[in-house]
Amino acid sequence: MIKLYNTLTKKKEEFKPLHRGKVTMYTCGPTVYDYAHIGNFRAYLTADTLRRFLEFSGYEVKHVKNITDVGHLTSDADTGEDKIEAAAKKKKVDPYEISRFYTEKFLEDEAELNILPAQKYPRATAHIQEMIKAIAVLLKKGCAYEKNGNVFFDVMCFKDYGKLSGNTLEKLKQGARIEPHPDKKNSFDFALWKKAEKNHIMHWESPWSVGYPGWHIECSVMSMEYLGETIDIHTGGEDNIFPHHEDEIAQSESLTSKPFVQYWVHTSWLLVDNEKMSKSRGNFYTLRDLIKLGYSPMAFRLLVLQSHYKNHLNFTHAAIDAAQEGLQKIYDFTEAMLLSGEHKKGGALPKLIQKLINECEKKFIEAMDDNLNTPQAVAAVFDFIRKVNNLTPLRHKEAKPIYEFMLKIDEVLGLGLRETGKQQTNLPREIKRLVLERERMRKEKNFIRADELRLEIEKLGYTIQDSPRGTKLKKINPAK
Repeated sequence: MIKLYNTLTKKKEEFKPLHRGKVTMYTCGPTVYDYAHIGNFRAYLTADTLRRFLEFSGYEVKHVKNITDVGHLTSDADTGEDKIEAAAKKKKVDPYEISRFYTEKFLEDEAELNILPAQKYPRATAHIQEMIKAIAVLLKKGCAYEKNGNVFFDVMCFKDYGKLSGNTLEKLKQGARIEPHPDKKNSFDFALWKKAEKNHIMHWESPWSVGYPGWHIECSVMSMEYLGETIDIHTGGEDNIFPHHEDEIAQSESLTSKPFVQYWVHTSWLLVDNEKMSKSRGNFYTLRDLIKLGYSPMAFRLLVLQSHYKNHLNFTHAAIDAAQEGLQKIYDFTEAMLLSGEHKKGGALPKLIQKLINECEKKFIEAMDDNLNTPQAVAAVFDFIRKVNNLTPLRHKEAKPIYEFMLKIDEVLGLGLRETGKQQTNLPREIKRLVLERERMRKEKNFIRADELRLEIEKLGYTIQDSPRGTKLKKINPAK
């Protein structure tokens, strides 16, 4: 039984999808004006882990992740410049070129982190007409108003405003510090449509003005377009709770008179050396920065898994160093089980090995069922590795099921264990034996013997390289 912490109800709840065996999930995707940073990717990894575990548990997941390529202003208070237009002016290129470039880079980074592709990546600019229609309905219902070509949502018409974030109408009235927009009835009303300034490049015709949509209406429209009026799960970072997700609820439920989302799953902040990540502080990292520093994307993935998504994650170089070391242990162990499993065939699985597998799987699933407790799930895996390593050297009948079990749980962890093992399956038997022996010597810290085995492997025509994704072998091309 999967339990998730629901931001809407402020408690852990048993997960019950709207339709048996099927899950609809929407993730707030990137605003594509720059590279996504590692804090962004922490939230995307939470969504990916949740999706993987749901699929592991037998659900069919339909996952949509939007691409915001217009309308996200530099201020959440409907002021400032469109982030993509600002980036385009700085680089002196077309804003559409900016959004295309960073969309491509985002998808590349997702692949590096082994994040499963969403079934749909809708772009805001491809859904302008649907947004215009939705805004027209809100105007007709009296939940929005137009002035001077701008259209705003009237927050006073939605009595449940604040039910996600706690920023109720009463609290907003008491603590209002936002400078009122001249066209707004209330300072906390939010834009559905903005009239474009003369130099604004990204703009469209509408019944109210030549302009562009507000940030919040985009997600409501794209979510409903592909997943329906009520969806099971909406994910994002906790910084999206207010005003973005609060405003999504208000406009969506005003449109349909139905609940918008059943379960809201929000990921907590990623800090760097206990400080908020900021370019001005010099502690701002993208995934590409980590790769340049010599870290594997999978090490970052493991680091994220070793911290609960509802807790702050403090990123330090010591922490990712430890994660990279732990990742290497997982790869080495999995590879050793694969290589051991090639020596002999046949035989029944010994009871002790089966007992260890069953115990680990039970602890792993119980941890994941409990609001995605990935730290406990990963700890169960390391404990399993330790117990297996304490046994005598394993034969095929013992090692092969362990290898298959590691691949099974990696369907949830997403560390790419199957990919690291693919290259080993077609190696000559003698090479596999030497590689396995070398791994044992390295674990015993007998580095002299390990180097001797490396030379033996090279004499047989293969180079060997130790990497964060395990041992890599490459056939040496004979000299021409």
